[in-house]
Amino acid sequence: MKRLIAIIMFFAVGDAFSQDAFKTGEVLKFRIHYGVVNAGNATLEVKEAVRDNKKVHHVVGTGVTTGMTKFFFKVTDLYETYFDKVTGKPYQYVRKIDEGGYTKNQEGFFNQDKNTVLVKDYKHKSQKTISVTENVQDIMSTFYYLRNHPSVDKMKVGEAISVDMFFDEEVTKFKLKFIGREDISTKFGVVSTMIFRPYVQAGRVFKEEESLTVWISDDENKVPVRIKASLAVGSLKADLEEYKGLAHPFTVKKAK
Repeated sequence: MKRLIAIIMFFAVGDAFSQDAFKTGEVLKFRIHYGVVNAGNATLEVKEAVRDNKKVHHVVGTGVTTGMTKFFFKVTDLYETYFDKVTGKPYQYVRKIDEGGYTKNQEGFFNQDKNTVLVKDYKHKSQKTISVTENVQDIMSTFYYLRNHPSVDKMKVGEAISVDMFFDEEVTKFKLKFIGREDISTKFGVVSTMIFRPYVQAGRVFKEEESLTVWISDDENKVPVRIKASLAVGSLKADLEEYKGLAHPFTVKKAK
């Protein structure tokens, strides 16, 4: 259950930024389950804010454990990002999490001209400035930045795309490999999807480097419909439960 919001934030695909795939007011809600047990809920909402005297996207992501799960492993996650509506470059991120007693309370402020991030750690009452690569994204802005890849529909099986992402006070190369297409059964009906497998670091949480799989709606919205993570013990699954405010009609191949 650890990092369940972080898992969801990673998934969608893109490269050059535009506003085609989403808009202010979009809300995505996910149901997370561990086997047959309902384990939690996660929500992503696109709002609007002002930074440097101009309107920017403000995305808020929350995740919590539910039911009996919270008695064994309680999770309360909050992730936020502020990013430019035109370029997609992030201005600021917020990461405030409590995952079974593992806590973080940070804000990061990007200086895209100097390629630095000022990280303020409120838990440890400290701050530091970290050098980053050009056009780096934070974990939340990555999700939206990647949803507008201009050639995602033309990718061949086995091809991969990547983006520099700032996470845990360092720049990580986040890569996604295109696996293929599949029609899957969802609560909304049969949905055509594109399948991607991100490269993640193997270790205590994930079984191996390619233990995550995501199914993205094969329409103009490019929203995650299903996410599956093979963990060291069992597997974690997240399904799109509810949506509203999409930029385009959600395409259902065969309604229930």
